[in-house]
Amino acid sequence: MSATELTLKLAGEAGQGVESSGAGFARALHRAGLHVFTWSDYMSRIRGGHNSFAIRLSAQGPVAAPTDRVHLLLAFDEASVDAHLSEMEPGGVFLLDEPLAKLAPKVEGGGAQALVAPFTRLAEEAGGNKVMANTTALGMAAALIGVGLETIEEVIRENFGRRKGSGVAEANLRVAHAGYAFARENWQGRFRWTLPAARVDGRRAILINGNQALGLGALAGGCRFIAAYPMTPASSLYEWLTAQANRYGVVSKQAEDEIAAIAMAIGAGYAGVRAMTATSGGGFSLMVEALGLAGMAEVPVVVVLAQRPGPSTGMPTRTGQGDLLFSLHASQGEFPRIVLAPGSQEECYEVGVRAFNLAERYQCPVIVLTDGFLASSFKTSPEASFDITGVAIDRGEWLSADEVKSLQGPYARYKLTPSGISPRALPGLPGAVQMACSDEHTELGHFEDEDADNRIAQQSKRMRKLEAARAEMRPPERYGPEEAEMTLVGWGSSKGALYEAVDRLVAEGVSANALHFVDIYPFPQAAVQAIEGVRYMVVVEGNYTGQFARLLRAETGRKADEIITRDDGRPITPGYILSRLERVAVHAGREAV
Repeated sequence: MSATELTLKLAGEAGQGVESSGAGFARALHRAGLHVFTWSDYMSRIRGGHNSFAIRLSAQGPVAAPTDRVHLLLAFDEASVDAHLSEMEPGGVFLLDEPLAKLAPKVEGGGAQALVAPFTRLAEEAGGNKVMANTTALGMAAALIGVGLETIEEVIRENFGRRKGSGVAEANLRVAHAGYAFARENWQGRFRWTLPAARVDGRRAILINGNQALGLGALAGGCRFIAAYPMTPASSLYEWLTAQANRYGVVSKQAEDEIAAIAMAIGAGYAGVRAMTATSGGGFSLMVEALGLAGMAEVPVVVVLAQRPGPSTGMPTRTGQGDLLFSLHASQGEFPRIVLAPGSQEECYEVGVRAFNLAERYQCPVIVLTDGFLASSFKTSPEASFDITGVAIDRGEWLSADEVKSLQGPYARYKLTPSGISPRALPGLPGAVQMACSDEHTELGHFEDEDADNRIAQQSKRMRKLEAARAEMRPPERYGPEEAEMTLVGWGSSKGALYEAVDRLVAEGVSANALHFVDIYPFPQAAVQAIEGVRYMVVVEGNYTGQFARLLRAETGRKADEIITRDDGRPITPGYILSRLERVAVHAGREAV
Protein backbone atom coordinates (compact mmCIF):
# COMPACT_ATOMS: atom_id res chain seq x y z
CA MET A 1 0.00 0.00 0.00
CA SER A 2 1.34 3.40 -0.90
CA ALA A 3 1.56 6.06 1.83
CA THR A 4 2.18 9.78 1.69
CA GLU A 5 4.49 9.78 4.69
CA LEU A 6 6.08 7.59 7.33
CA THR A 7 8.54 7.74 10.19
CA LEU A 8 11.50 5.46 10.62
CA LYS A 9 13.84 5.36 13.56
CA LEU A 10 17.31 3.96 14.18
CA ALA A 11 17.95 2.95 17.76
CA GLY A 12 20.82 1.43 19.66
CA GLU A 13 23.58 2.02 22.13
CA ALA A 14 25.88 5.02 21.96
CA GLY A 15 28.87 4.05 19.87
CA GLN A 16 26.86 1.90 17.44
CA GLY A 17 26.72 4.63 14.82
CA VAL A 18 23.04 5.46 15.26
CA GLU A 19 23.49 9.22 14.74
CA SER A 20 25.98 9.03 11.88
CA SER A 21 24.09 6.28 10.04
CA GLY A 22 20.80 8.12 10.48
CA ALA A 23 22.20 11.43 9.29
CA GLY A 24 23.68 9.83 6.18
CA PHE A 25 20.47 7.97 5.39
CA ALA A 26 18.46 11.16 5.85
CA ARG A 27 20.70 12.99 3.40
CA ALA A 28 20.27 10.21 0.84
CA LEU A 29 16.48 10.28 1.22
CA HIS A 30 16.49 14.05 0.86
CA ARG A 31 18.44 13.78 -2.38
CA ALA A 32 15.98 11.16 -3.55
CA GLY A 33 13.38 13.92 -3.50
CA LEU A 34 11.56 13.21 -0.26
CA HIS A 35 10.73 15.88 2.30
CA VAL A 36 12.77 15.03 5.37
CA PHE A 37 12.59 16.06 9.01
CA THR A 38 14.88 14.52 11.63
CA TRP A 39 15.32 14.65 15.37
CA SER A 40 17.64 12.81 17.67
CA ASP A 41 17.59 11.62 21.25
CA TYR A 42 20.75 10.70 23.10
CA MET A 43 22.06 10.50 26.62
CA SER A 44 24.81 12.71 28.01
CA ARG A 45 27.45 10.01 28.19
CA ILE A 46 30.73 9.64 26.39
CA ARG A 47 29.85 6.03 25.67
CA GLY A 48 26.86 3.84 26.48
CA GLY A 49 23.25 4.73 27.08
CA HIS A 50 20.41 4.54 24.61
CA ASN A 51 20.38 6.66 21.43
CA SER A 52 17.87 7.10 18.66
CA PHE A 53 17.66 9.05 15.43
CA ALA A 54 14.24 9.53 13.82
CA ILE A 55 13.49 10.46 10.21
CA ARG A 56 10.05 11.62 9.17
CA LEU A 57 9.53 11.30 5.41
CA SER A 58 6.90 12.73 3.11
CA ALA A 59 6.46 12.42 -0.62
CA GLN A 60 3.61 14.91 -0.57
CA GLY A 61 4.78 18.09 1.13
CA PRO A 62 7.04 19.67 3.76
CA VAL A 63 7.15 18.20 7.26
CA ALA A 64 8.31 20.35 10.15
CA ALA A 65 7.53 18.55 13.39
CA PRO A 66 8.41 15.32 15.16
CA THR A 67 5.85 12.57 15.48
CA ASP A 68 4.97 10.19 18.29
CA ARG A 69 4.40 7.15 16.10
CA VAL A 70 6.95 5.04 14.22
CA HIS A 71 6.38 2.82 11.17
CA LEU A 72 9.81 1.24 10.75
CA LEU A 73 12.41 0.78 13.48
CA LEU A 74 15.96 -0.46 12.97
CA ALA A 75 16.94 -1.95 16.33
CA PHE A 76 20.63 -2.43 17.00
CA ASP A 77 20.34 -3.63 20.57
CA GLU A 78 17.90 -5.29 22.95
CA ALA A 79 17.06 -2.09 24.82
CA SER A 80 15.63 -0.60 21.65
CA VAL A 81 12.65 -2.95 21.74
CA ASP A 82 11.68 -1.97 25.28
CA ALA A 83 12.31 1.71 24.61
CA HIS A 84 10.28 2.02 21.43
CA LEU A 85 7.72 -0.77 21.16
CA SER A 86 4.96 1.47 22.51
CA GLU A 87 5.64 4.01 19.75
CA MET A 88 4.96 1.60 16.90
CA GLU A 89 2.05 1.94 14.55
CA PRO A 90 -0.03 -1.26 14.53
CA GLY A 91 1.62 -3.52 11.97
CA GLY A 92 4.80 -1.45 11.98
CA VAL A 93 8.08 -3.26 11.47
CA PHE A 94 11.04 -3.87 13.77
CA LEU A 95 14.16 -4.85 11.86
CA LEU A 96 16.21 -7.12 14.15
CA ASP A 97 19.66 -8.60 13.69
CA GLU A 98 19.85 -12.39 14.20
CA PRO A 99 21.20 -12.19 17.77
CA LEU A 100 18.02 -10.29 18.71
CA ALA A 101 15.67 -12.92 17.24
CA LYS A 102 14.62 -13.93 20.76
CA LEU A 103 12.82 -10.58 21.02
CA ALA A 104 10.50 -11.33 18.11
CA PRO A 105 7.67 -12.70 20.33
CA LYS A 106 7.74 -9.54 22.45
CA VAL A 107 7.56 -7.39 19.34
CA GLU A 108 4.70 -9.40 17.88
CA GLY A 109 2.92 -9.30 21.23
CA GLY A 110 3.13 -5.53 21.12
CA GLY A 111 1.29 -5.35 17.82
CA ALA A 112 4.29 -4.82 15.55
CA GLN A 113 6.02 -7.13 13.08
CA ALA A 114 9.47 -8.51 13.73
CA LEU A 115 11.60 -9.04 10.63
CA VAL A 116 14.77 -10.85 11.59
CA ALA A 117 17.76 -10.73 9.29
CA PRO A 118 21.48 -11.53 9.48
CA PHE A 119 22.78 -7.95 9.40
CA THR A 120 26.30 -8.89 10.39
CA ARG A 121 26.59 -12.11 8.41
CA LEU A 122 25.38 -10.47 5.22
CA ALA A 123 27.88 -7.66 5.71
CA GLU A 124 30.74 -10.11 6.08
CA GLU A 125 29.60 -12.27 3.15
CA ALA A 126 29.47 -9.16 0.96
CA GLY A 127 33.10 -8.42 1.67
CA GLY A 128 32.60 -6.03 4.54
CA ASN A 129 32.88 -6.53 8.28
CA LYS A 130 30.65 -6.55 11.33
CA VAL A 131 30.96 -2.80 11.76
CA MET A 132 29.04 -2.45 8.50
CA ALA A 133 25.93 -4.15 9.90
CA ASN A 134 24.25 -0.74 10.01
CA THR A 135 24.73 -0.38 6.27
CA THR A 136 23.05 -3.77 5.77
CA ALA A 137 20.05 -2.57 7.76
CA LEU A 138 19.83 0.71 5.86
CA GLY A 139 19.87 -1.16 2.55
CA MET A 140 16.97 -3.27 3.85
CA ALA A 141 15.12 -0.16 5.01
CA ALA A 142 15.48 1.43 1.58
CA ALA A 143 13.97 -1.65 -0.04
CA LEU A 144 11.05 -1.73 2.43
CA ILE A 145 10.03 1.89 1.94
CA GLY A 146 10.47 1.75 -1.83
CA VAL A 147 13.49 3.97 -2.34
CA GLY A 148 16.18 3.10 -4.89
CA LEU A 149 19.82 2.79 -3.96
CA GLU A 150 21.19 5.44 -6.34
CA THR A 151 21.30 8.35 -3.91
CA ILE A 152 22.33 6.08 -1.06
CA GLU A 153 25.30 4.93 -3.11
CA GLU A 154 26.22 8.56 -3.67
CA VAL A 155 26.15 9.39 0.03
CA ILE A 156 28.11 6.26 0.93
CA ARG A 157 30.86 7.28 -1.52
CA GLU A 158 30.94 10.77 -0.02
CA ASN A 159 30.85 9.67 3.61
CA PHE A 160 33.33 6.82 3.48
CA GLY A 161 35.42 7.69 0.43
CA ARG A 162 36.46 11.05 1.78
CA ARG A 163 37.34 9.90 5.28
CA LYS A 164 38.33 6.23 4.94
CA GLY A 165 39.21 5.69 1.31
CA SER A 166 37.58 4.16 -1.72
CA GLY A 167 38.11 0.59 -0.48
CA VAL A 168 35.89 1.15 2.54
CA ALA A 169 33.33 2.97 0.42
CA GLU A 170 33.15 0.12 -2.12
CA ALA A 171 32.78 -2.46 0.68
CA ASN A 172 29.88 -0.50 2.16
CA LEU A 173 28.26 -0.29 -1.28
CA ARG A 174 28.38 -4.08 -1.62
CA VAL A 175 26.93 -4.43 1.88
CA ALA A 176 24.09 -2.01 1.13
CA HIS A 177 23.23 -3.93 -2.03
CA ALA A 178 23.25 -7.20 -0.09
CA GLY A 179 20.78 -5.83 2.46
CA TYR A 180 18.61 -4.34 -0.25
CA ALA A 181 18.49 -7.62 -2.20
CA PHE A 182 17.73 -9.65 0.93
CA ALA A 183 14.73 -7.48 1.78
CA ARG A 184 13.41 -7.56 -1.78
CA GLU A 185 13.68 -11.34 -1.92
CA ASN A 186 12.27 -12.17 1.50
CA TRP A 187 9.91 -9.44 2.65
CA GLN A 188 7.80 -8.44 -0.31
CA GLY A 189 4.51 -7.05 0.96
CA ARG A 190 5.49 -7.15 4.64
CA PHE A 191 5.73 -3.37 5.00
CA ARG A 192 2.60 -1.48 3.99
CA TRP A 193 3.78 2.12 3.98
CA THR A 194 5.93 2.21 0.85
CA LEU A 195 6.32 5.73 -0.48
CA PRO A 196 5.41 6.75 -4.02
CA ALA A 197 7.91 8.31 -6.38
CA ALA A 198 9.31 11.53 -4.98
CA ARG A 199 7.91 14.80 -6.24
CA VAL A 200 10.55 17.34 -5.32
CA ASP A 201 14.04 17.86 -6.64
CA GLY A 202 16.14 17.14 -3.60
CA ARG A 203 19.08 18.91 -5.18
CA ARG A 204 17.21 22.23 -5.34
CA ALA A 205 16.41 22.12 -1.67
CA ILE A 206 18.63 22.19 1.38
CA LEU A 207 18.74 19.70 4.23
CA ILE A 208 19.83 21.87 7.11
CA ASN A 209 19.58 21.96 10.88
CA GLY A 210 18.85 24.96 13.08
CA ASN A 211 22.42 25.68 14.12
CA GLN A 212 23.68 25.47 10.55
CA ALA A 213 20.89 27.79 9.38
CA LEU A 214 21.65 30.25 12.17
CA GLY A 215 25.35 30.17 11.26
CA LEU A 216 24.52 30.70 7.59
CA GLY A 217 22.39 33.70 8.52
CA ALA A 218 25.19 35.09 10.69
CA LEU A 219 27.62 34.85 7.79
CA ALA A 220 25.14 36.51 5.44
CA GLY A 221 24.52 39.18 8.07
CA GLY A 222 28.20 40.09 8.23
CA CYS A 223 29.35 38.25 11.36
CA ARG A 224 33.13 38.33 11.34
CA PHE A 225 33.96 37.30 14.90
CA ILE A 226 32.82 34.49 17.14
CA ALA A 227 34.20 33.47 20.50
CA ALA A 228 32.75 30.57 22.46
CA TYR A 229 33.43 27.85 24.97
CA PRO A 230 31.96 24.51 23.82
CA MET A 231 28.62 23.67 25.40
CA THR A 232 25.84 21.45 24.05
CA PRO A 233 23.66 22.27 22.16
CA ALA A 234 25.38 25.48 21.06
CA SER A 235 28.69 23.79 20.19
CA SER A 236 27.72 22.76 16.67
CA LEU A 237 26.97 26.40 15.78
CA TYR A 238 30.44 27.42 16.90
CA GLU A 239 31.99 24.45 15.08
CA TRP A 240 30.10 25.20 11.86
CA LEU A 241 31.10 28.86 11.81
CA THR A 242 34.68 27.96 12.65
CA ALA A 243 34.74 25.57 9.70
CA GLN A 244 33.78 28.49 7.43
CA ALA A 245 36.20 30.94 9.06
CA ASN A 246 39.01 30.92 6.51
CA ARG A 247 36.68 31.00 3.53
CA TYR A 248 34.64 33.98 4.75
CA GLY A 249 37.14 35.93 6.82
CA VAL A 250 35.71 35.11 10.22
CA VAL A 251 37.90 35.23 13.32
CA SER A 252 37.00 32.30 15.55
CA LYS A 253 38.30 31.97 19.07
CA GLN A 254 37.72 29.14 21.52
CA ALA A 255 37.90 30.95 24.83
CA GLU A 256 38.99 29.52 28.17
CA ASP A 257 35.47 29.94 29.54
CA GLU A 258 32.16 31.64 28.77
CA ILE A 259 33.09 34.85 30.62
CA ALA A 260 36.08 35.31 28.36
CA ALA A 261 34.01 34.39 25.30
CA ILE A 262 31.42 37.13 25.75
CA ALA A 263 34.08 39.62 26.83
CA MET A 264 35.94 38.97 23.58
CA ALA A 265 32.74 39.37 21.56
CA ILE A 266 31.97 42.64 23.35
CA GLY A 267 35.46 43.87 22.58
CA ALA A 268 35.07 43.01 18.92
CA GLY A 269 31.65 44.66 18.84
CA TYR A 270 33.07 47.80 20.42
CA ALA A 271 35.76 47.89 17.74
CA GLY A 272 33.09 47.87 15.04
CA VAL A 273 33.08 44.20 14.07
CA ARG A 274 29.85 42.23 13.93
CA ALA A 275 30.46 39.76 16.73
CA MET A 276 28.68 36.93 18.48
CA THR A 277 29.03 34.23 21.08
CA ALA A 278 27.01 31.05 21.58
CA THR A 279 26.34 28.98 24.67
CA SER A 280 23.71 27.19 26.73
CA GLY A 281 22.14 27.81 30.14
CA GLY A 282 25.12 27.27 32.44
CA GLY A 283 27.40 29.23 30.14
CA PHE A 284 24.89 32.04 29.84
CA SER A 285 24.74 32.19 33.63
CA LEU A 286 28.46 32.96 33.62
CA MET A 287 28.02 35.58 30.92
CA VAL A 288 25.38 37.72 32.56
CA GLU A 289 27.64 40.27 34.28
CA ALA A 290 29.42 40.95 30.99
CA LEU A 291 26.01 41.16 29.35
CA GLY A 292 25.36 44.11 31.64
CA LEU A 293 28.65 45.65 30.54
CA ALA A 294 27.42 45.52 26.95
CA GLY A 295 24.22 47.20 28.13
CA MET A 296 26.00 49.98 30.01
CA ALA A 297 28.66 50.55 27.35
CA GLU A 298 26.01 50.25 24.61
CA VAL A 299 27.98 47.70 22.62
CA PRO A 300 26.21 45.67 19.94
CA VAL A 301 26.75 41.94 20.42
CA VAL A 302 24.74 38.84 19.51
CA VAL A 303 24.43 36.09 22.14
CA VAL A 304 22.95 32.76 21.08
CA LEU A 305 21.39 30.95 24.03
CA ALA A 306 20.63 27.36 23.00
CA GLN A 307 18.34 26.13 25.76
CA ARG A 308 18.43 22.76 27.47
CA PRO A 309 16.70 21.67 30.67
CA GLY A 310 18.23 23.02 33.88
CA PRO A 311 18.92 24.00 36.56
CA SER A 312 22.68 23.59 36.69
CA THR A 313 23.85 20.90 34.27
CA GLY A 314 20.30 19.55 34.11
CA MET A 315 19.80 17.32 31.08
CA PRO A 316 22.58 18.57 28.82
CA THR A 317 21.76 16.66 25.65
CA ARG A 318 18.03 17.30 25.67
CA THR A 319 15.75 20.23 24.92
CA GLY A 320 13.59 22.77 26.71
CA GLN A 321 12.36 26.35 26.79
CA GLY A 322 13.10 27.15 30.40
CA ASP A 323 15.40 30.16 29.95
CA LEU A 324 12.92 32.67 28.55
CA LEU A 325 12.40 34.83 31.63
CA PHE A 326 16.06 34.41 32.58
CA SER A 327 17.10 35.91 29.25
CA LEU A 328 14.76 38.88 29.77
CA HIS A 329 16.18 39.75 33.20
CA ALA A 330 19.76 38.44 33.17
CA SER A 331 22.36 40.76 34.69
CA GLN A 332 21.96 43.48 37.28
CA GLY A 333 20.07 46.67 36.63
CA GLU A 334 17.91 47.64 33.70
CA PHE A 335 19.12 48.12 30.15
CA PRO A 336 17.81 47.61 26.64
CA ARG A 337 18.11 44.19 25.11
CA ILE A 338 16.32 42.39 22.33
CA VAL A 339 15.25 38.74 22.50
CA LEU A 340 14.38 36.72 19.38
CA ALA A 341 13.33 33.06 19.19
CA PRO A 342 13.26 31.49 15.70
CA GLY A 343 10.85 28.61 15.19
CA SER A 344 12.20 26.87 12.10
CA GLN A 345 15.35 26.43 10.08
CA GLU A 346 14.22 29.19 7.72
CA GLU A 347 13.62 31.55 10.64
CA CYS A 348 17.02 30.66 12.10
CA TYR A 349 18.59 31.98 8.90
CA GLU A 350 16.47 35.11 8.90
CA VAL A 351 17.15 35.80 12.59
CA GLY A 352 20.84 35.15 12.01
CA VAL A 353 20.88 38.14 9.69
CA ARG A 354 18.45 40.36 11.55
CA ALA A 355 20.04 39.99 14.99
CA PHE A 356 23.14 41.86 13.84
CA ASN A 357 21.13 44.65 12.25
CA LEU A 358 19.11 45.14 15.43
CA ALA A 359 22.20 44.97 17.65
CA GLU A 360 23.93 47.73 15.72
CA ARG A 361 20.85 49.84 15.13
CA TYR A 362 20.03 49.96 18.84
CA GLN A 363 23.59 49.45 20.15
CA CYS A 364 22.59 46.75 22.59
CA PRO A 365 22.84 43.00 23.16
CA VAL A 366 20.56 40.78 21.10
CA ILE A 367 19.83 37.36 22.57
CA VAL A 368 18.77 34.60 20.19
CA LEU A 369 16.89 31.80 21.96
CA THR A 370 17.08 28.39 20.33
CA ASP A 371 17.11 24.95 21.97
CA GLY A 372 18.51 21.49 21.64
CA PHE A 373 15.68 20.27 19.43
CA LEU A 374 15.85 23.12 16.89
CA ALA A 375 19.65 23.21 16.96
CA SER A 376 20.04 19.59 15.85
CA SER A 377 16.92 18.87 13.79
CA PHE A 378 17.38 18.67 10.02
CA LYS A 379 14.65 19.76 7.65
CA THR A 380 14.24 19.90 3.89
CA SER A 381 13.98 23.60 3.10
CA PRO A 382 13.70 25.45 -0.21
CA GLU A 383 16.89 27.10 -1.43
CA ALA A 384 14.96 30.32 -1.85
CA SER A 385 14.62 30.60 1.93
CA PHE A 386 18.36 31.17 2.17
CA ASP A 387 18.75 33.71 -0.64
CA ILE A 388 21.71 35.89 0.22
CA THR A 389 20.93 38.43 -2.53
CA GLY A 390 18.03 39.79 -0.50
CA VAL A 391 20.10 40.45 2.62
CA ALA A 392 20.22 44.08 3.73
CA ILE A 393 22.92 45.20 6.16
CA ASP A 394 21.98 48.07 8.48
CA ARG A 395 24.91 49.22 10.57
CA GLY A 396 23.01 51.88 12.43
CA GLU A 397 24.24 55.41 13.10
CA TRP A 398 27.94 56.00 12.47
CA LEU A 399 29.94 59.22 12.17
CA SER A 400 32.21 59.43 9.14
CA ALA A 401 35.74 60.81 9.36
CA ASP A 402 34.54 64.12 7.89
CA GLU A 403 31.69 64.33 10.38
CA VAL A 404 34.11 63.77 13.25
CA LYS A 405 36.37 66.54 11.92
CA SER A 406 33.45 68.96 11.78
CA LEU A 407 32.46 68.42 15.41
CA GLN A 408 32.41 71.67 17.38
CA GLY A 409 33.53 69.96 20.58
CA PRO A 410 34.91 66.63 21.70
CA TYR A 411 33.29 63.47 20.42
CA ALA A 412 30.49 62.44 22.78
CA ARG A 413 30.09 58.66 22.54
CA TYR A 414 27.03 58.81 24.79
CA LYS A 415 25.49 62.00 23.48
CA LEU A 416 21.95 62.61 24.70
CA THR A 417 19.60 62.29 21.74
CA PRO A 418 15.80 62.14 21.39
CA SER A 419 15.99 58.56 20.07
CA GLY A 420 18.47 57.47 22.71
CA ILE A 421 20.86 56.36 19.98
CA SER A 422 24.25 58.09 20.09
CA PRO A 423 26.13 57.90 16.76
CA ARG A 424 29.22 55.73 16.98
CA ALA A 425 32.65 56.62 15.68
CA LEU A 426 35.13 53.92 14.78
CA PRO A 427 37.69 53.54 17.56
CA GLY A 428 40.99 54.93 16.35
CA LEU A 429 39.42 57.55 14.12
CA PRO A 430 41.43 60.79 14.52
CA GLY A 431 39.52 63.32 16.56
CA ALA A 432 37.21 60.80 18.18
CA VAL A 433 38.68 60.13 21.59
CA GLN A 434 36.74 57.27 23.15
CA MET A 435 36.16 56.19 26.69
CA ALA A 436 33.85 53.42 27.87
CA CYS A 437 33.36 51.88 31.27
CA SER A 438 30.97 49.83 33.33
CA ASP A 439 30.25 52.72 35.70
CA GLU A 440 27.63 55.31 35.03
CA HIS A 441 29.23 57.93 32.81
CA THR A 442 28.81 61.29 31.16
CA GLU A 443 28.18 61.92 27.48
CA LEU A 444 31.95 61.73 26.97
CA GLY A 445 32.18 58.39 28.74
CA HIS A 446 33.91 59.80 31.80
CA PHE A 447 33.24 58.43 35.25
CA GLU A 448 30.66 60.57 36.99
CA ASP A 449 30.63 60.98 40.76
CA GLU A 450 27.17 59.45 41.09
CA ASP A 451 25.48 62.66 40.03
CA ALA A 452 21.73 62.11 40.15
CA ASP A 453 20.88 64.34 37.20
CA ASN A 454 23.50 62.72 35.00
CA ARG A 455 22.28 59.27 36.02
CA ILE A 456 18.72 60.15 35.11
CA ALA A 457 19.80 61.62 31.78
CA GLN A 458 21.97 58.65 30.74
CA GLN A 459 19.61 55.94 31.98
CA SER A 460 16.66 57.62 30.26
CA LYS A 461 18.69 57.92 27.05
CA ARG A 462 19.45 54.20 27.07
CA MET A 463 15.91 53.16 27.87
CA ARG A 464 14.45 55.33 25.06
CA LYS A 465 16.06 52.88 22.63
CA LEU A 466 13.93 50.14 24.05
CA GLU A 467 10.75 51.91 23.07
CA ALA A 468 12.04 52.54 19.55
CA ALA A 469 12.93 48.86 19.25
CA ARG A 470 9.48 47.86 20.57
CA ALA A 471 7.83 49.61 17.65
CA GLU A 472 10.00 47.60 15.27
CA MET A 473 9.27 44.19 16.75
CA ARG A 474 7.14 41.99 14.54
CA PRO A 475 3.75 40.63 15.58
CA PRO A 476 3.19 36.89 15.85
CA GLU A 477 2.53 34.92 12.68
CA ARG A 478 -1.05 33.73 12.45
CA TYR A 479 -1.65 30.24 11.04
CA GLY A 480 -5.09 28.94 10.19
CA PRO A 481 -8.42 30.70 9.84
CA GLU A 482 -8.43 34.27 11.09
CA GLU A 483 -11.62 33.82 13.07
CA ALA A 484 -11.27 30.79 15.31
CA GLU A 485 -12.81 29.71 18.56
CA MET A 486 -9.48 28.45 19.93
CA THR A 487 -5.96 29.80 19.39
CA LEU A 488 -2.77 27.90 20.18
CA VAL A 489 -0.04 30.36 21.15
CA GLY A 490 3.64 29.43 21.15
CA TRP A 491 7.16 30.66 20.56
CA GLY A 492 10.44 29.32 19.23
CA SER A 493 10.85 25.70 18.25
CA SER A 494 7.26 24.59 18.90
CA LYS A 495 6.15 26.23 15.62
CA GLY A 496 5.97 23.08 13.50
CA ALA A 497 4.07 21.16 16.17
CA LEU A 498 1.63 24.05 16.70
CA TYR A 499 0.80 24.36 13.03
CA GLU A 500 0.36 20.63 12.51
CA ALA A 501 -1.87 20.44 15.59
CA VAL A 502 -4.03 23.18 14.07
CA ASP A 503 -4.27 21.25 10.80
CA ARG A 504 -5.40 18.13 12.63
CA LEU A 505 -7.90 20.04 14.75
CA VAL A 506 -9.40 21.77 11.72
CA ALA A 507 -9.62 18.42 9.91
CA GLU A 508 -11.66 17.14 12.87
CA GLY A 509 -14.01 20.08 12.66
CA VAL A 510 -12.52 22.17 15.48
CA SER A 511 -12.36 25.92 14.93
CA ALA A 512 -8.68 26.56 15.68
CA ASN A 513 -5.68 28.61 14.62
CA ALA A 514 -2.23 29.46 16.01
CA LEU A 515 -0.13 32.51 16.85
CA HIS A 516 3.62 31.96 16.81
CA PHE A 517 6.07 34.51 18.26
CA VAL A 518 9.64 35.03 17.05
CA ASP A 519 10.04 38.56 18.39
CA ILE A 520 9.78 38.14 22.14
CA TYR A 521 11.22 41.28 23.71
CA PRO A 522 10.61 44.15 23.75
CA PHE A 523 7.10 42.77 23.46
CA PRO A 524 5.78 43.79 20.03
CA GLN A 525 3.25 46.61 20.08
CA ALA A 526 1.54 45.00 17.11
CA ALA A 527 1.01 41.79 19.08
CA VAL A 528 -1.37 43.37 21.54
CA GLN A 529 -4.16 43.65 18.99
CA ALA A 530 -3.60 40.05 17.86
CA ILE A 531 -3.92 38.80 21.43
CA GLU A 532 -7.02 40.91 22.09
CA GLY A 533 -8.76 39.09 19.23
CA VAL A 534 -8.19 35.64 20.70
CA ARG A 535 -11.33 33.98 22.03
CA TYR A 536 -9.91 30.95 23.87
CA MET A 537 -6.16 31.04 24.33
CA VAL A 538 -4.04 27.94 24.90
CA VAL A 539 -0.34 28.69 25.41
CA VAL A 540 2.02 25.84 24.52
CA GLU A 541 5.64 25.86 25.68
CA GLY A 542 8.55 23.68 26.76
CA ASN A 543 8.95 24.58 30.42
CA TYR A 544 7.28 23.84 33.77
CA THR A 545 5.77 27.17 34.80
CA GLY A 546 4.40 28.62 31.57
CA GLN A 547 6.91 31.44 31.26
CA PHE A 548 5.60 32.87 28.01
CA ALA A 549 2.06 32.84 29.34
CA ARG A 550 3.31 34.96 32.26
CA LEU A 551 5.02 37.36 29.86
CA LEU A 552 1.85 37.63 27.80
CA ARG A 553 -0.18 38.46 30.87
CA ALA A 554 2.37 41.01 32.09
CA GLU A 555 2.48 42.77 28.72
CA THR A 556 -1.17 42.56 27.69
CA GLY A 557 -3.18 41.76 30.81
CA ARG A 558 -4.57 38.72 28.98
CA LYS A 559 -4.51 35.52 31.01
CA ALA A 560 -4.21 32.23 29.16
CA ASP A 561 -7.31 30.08 29.35
CA GLU A 562 -5.13 26.98 29.31
CA ILE A 563 -1.39 26.30 29.43
CA ILE A 564 0.18 23.18 27.97
CA THR A 565 3.76 22.65 29.11
CA ARG A 566 6.37 19.98 28.56
CA ASP A 567 9.44 19.79 30.74
CA ASP A 568 10.77 16.24 30.28
CA GLY A 569 13.54 17.19 27.87
CA ARG A 570 11.65 15.96 24.80
CA PRO A 571 10.35 18.14 21.95
CA ILE A 572 6.73 19.19 21.75
CA THR A 573 4.88 17.14 19.14
CA PRO A 574 1.47 17.65 17.52
CA GLY A 575 0.28 14.49 19.25
CA TYR A 576 1.41 15.79 22.63
CA ILE A 577 -0.58 19.00 22.15
CA LEU A 578 -3.71 17.14 21.08
CA SER A 579 -3.49 14.66 23.93
CA ARG A 580 -3.22 17.48 26.47
CA LEU A 581 -6.15 19.28 24.93
CA GLU A 582 -8.21 16.13 25.31
CA ARG A 583 -7.07 15.77 28.89
CA VAL A 584 -8.41 19.20 29.80
CA ALA A 585 -11.55 18.63 27.71
CA VAL A 586 -10.80 21.52 25.38
CA HIS A 587 -10.44 19.46 22.24
CA ALA A 588 -12.75 16.54 22.93
CA GLY A 589 -15.36 18.80 24.47
CA ARG A 590 -15.52 21.36 21.69
CA GLU A 591 -18.66 22.81 23.18
CA ALA A 592 -16.52 23.93 26.11
CA VAL A 593 -14.49 26.22 23.87
